[in-house]
Amino acid sequence: MPKYPMLEYLWIVPLLPLLGSAVNGIFGAKWPNKIINWVAIGSTGLSFLGALEAVREFFESGRVLFRKEFFTWIATGNFRAGFDLQMDQLTVVMVLVVTGVGWLIHIYATGYMAHEGGYYRFFSYLNLFMFFMLILVLAANYVLLFVGWEGVGLSSYLLIGFYFLRKSAADAGKKAFIVNRIGDFGFMLGMFLLFKTFGTLDFVQLFAKADPWPADAMGHLGTFTIACLLLFMGACGKSAQLPLYVWLPDAMEGPTPVSALIHAATMVTAGVYVVARSHMLFSRAPTAMLAVAIVGCATAFFAATIGLVQTDIKKVLAYSTVSQLGYMFLACGVGAFSAGIFHLMTHAFFKALLFLAAGSVIHAMGGEQDMLRMGGLSKKIRWTYVTMLTATLAIAGFPPFAGFFSKDSILLSAFQNEYGGRNVGYVLYGFGLVTALLTAFYMFRLIFLTFHGKQRYDEHHVHVHESPNNMLAPLMILALLSIVGGWLAAPAFLPGGTDYFAKFLQPVFSPIYRSAEFRVLEPLSVSAEAEAHSLELWLAGIAVVVALAGTVVAYWLYRKRPGKPDGLAKSMKPAYTTLLNKYYVDELYAAAIVKPLLWISTNVLWKGADVAGIDGAVNGIAEGATALGDGVRHAQSGNTRSYAVWVVVGALVVIAVIFFWPFGGKAVVGMVH
Repeated sequence: MPKYPMLEYLWIVPLLPLLGSAVNGIFGAKWPNKIINWVAIGSTGLSFLGALEAVREFFESGRVLFRKEFFTWIATGNFRAGFDLQMDQLTVVMVLVVTGVGWLIHIYATGYMAHEGGYYRFFSYLNLFMFFMLILVLAANYVLLFVGWEGVGLSSYLLIGFYFLRKSAADAGKKAFIVNRIGDFGFMLGMFLLFKTFGTLDFVQLFAKADPWPADAMGHLGTFTIACLLLFMGACGKSAQLPLYVWLPDAMEGPTPVSALIHAATMVTAGVYVVARSHMLFSRAPTAMLAVAIVGCATAFFAATIGLVQTDIKKVLAYSTVSQLGYMFLACGVGAFSAGIFHLMTHAFFKALLFLAAGSVIHAMGGEQDMLRMGGLSKKIRWTYVTMLTATLAIAGFPPFAGFFSKDSILLSAFQNEYGGRNVGYVLYGFGLVTALLTAFYMFRLIFLTFHGKQRYDEHHVHVHESPNNMLAPLMILALLSIVGGWLAAPAFLPGGTDYFAKFLQPVFSPIYRSAEFRVLEPLSVSAEAEAHSLELWLAGIAVVVALAGTVVAYWLYRKRPGKPDGLAKSMKPAYTTLLNKYYVDELYAAAIVKPLLWISTNVLWKGADVAGIDGAVNGIAEGATALGDGVRHAQSGNTRSYAVWVVVGALVVIAVIFFWPFGGKAVVGMVH
């Protein structure tokens, strides 16, 4: 028996959810919900236990990269792509988030979806998503990673469009699928360029071959820069960044557990994971790094402004997700990859909690999602309120909640950014700080509209009730993680504060390769270290004050002066209408891209090329053959006298061709002589 059996058989971790998906998908239609639950929760729970054991063995083996080739999938010439899995520090974080949070959401879904049709189908899709996401994070090469990448896109399409009889849900599923394909096109081109340049797509081999290459200079579109920008294009699609973010808010048409699992905790973080996994390439492409930082910062601010005025509780959280993903890309773009992954982890805790708590509210309100029709729920669904308030404090960045530590690390890294110059870093920091202000405002706006103030629903039609235990238990566990999770990366200015998370990931992200334009950071002296701690303390204090300001403004507008927001909306109607309509981006895309493509496909490709061209040619030939056959048919009349006439006519035609056709007579004369 091998010394580390779970690492040697790492394929078991993704296989278990796949088996659960297959069993429920094939047999679940005839089973009661209880058996479906056992299969779905059992398979993901065993996968989580397998992941924990693999992580334990990874620690025991010395925390060195474990990589195993299980079988060859594609082999042609010198190229090989196999079913190769690996485990390193980055994989540890991702696989525990996917299996742990995913398992909790499966448990929650057994309560939330209990009375829905297609119950077995839902859990089959949910397990299938878990399989593909685990393949994505465990893959040891870009080809296998891309299989998981496309698989989560497929699973997302199926889950978003789960209520397929509802047109809005079906449209949202198609929109997510198409927008992701746009990004995936860039991702594939990036892989092709890397293969053409280095002859491999295996992570270890590719990074080793790229190691001796000089880094691209700022502003130079070299191989590293182009490849990284193409990979980032795929990341923008999967992680909903500008300009490919439009699918994520519409994806809220899916059931709430789907929103929590796919669009908060796992799938949308795949783009961040790919950038972090490819850090060696990105760190040699400062132009690409700057692009990542700018796009992430712009997305964070842009989505936060839209979230200010939305009234659908899930839409607010959707734009919050887009904004927080922007924070993660901002961290990666300024070279703080460990901070980006840390925020990915803490975000998985508090955003999954926010979505599940929102689902509990919707469950209590009989399906209502409009916050303007809620109010006064804090005393009626107290556990839901406490857990959602915990997640709100975490995402707003209040200490000692998890979001405070990860946001503090990102803002500090942005302030100290060197890509593009220090002034660029100050601008990125400024927008990040304003985004933190907006985040605190719209999240506490959600809390005050939903749980406080006067009751705005009819009790005769809505029987408000707390969720069952199988929905509340995951909320409490995620609330606990949202409180204590941040202490894995406590800032150094706190007594005994140590960033254990960054130290844990250091073997993956070190050394960080930079272009010659940037200085290599030397170990700090005692005085410089004290100065750095002082700077971090000041920046953390500013971030907390900003979050507090956003909270106070929300309290003043929605608790002390509840009529004031309507007055502000009327006095600033153009701005309010623009934000309410999400800057009219969907309408712009429809006018500039969707409608022209539909017109071309309808009038040129369908009616022109297909109907008039291809169908017309085929139908014309068929009609000509029919007419000819009809003529020949009428010639066969059965009349002997008619046949004799045709024989004479035929003979005359043959004689005419032989003797009178050009050169025909000469040919006959030549034959006679």
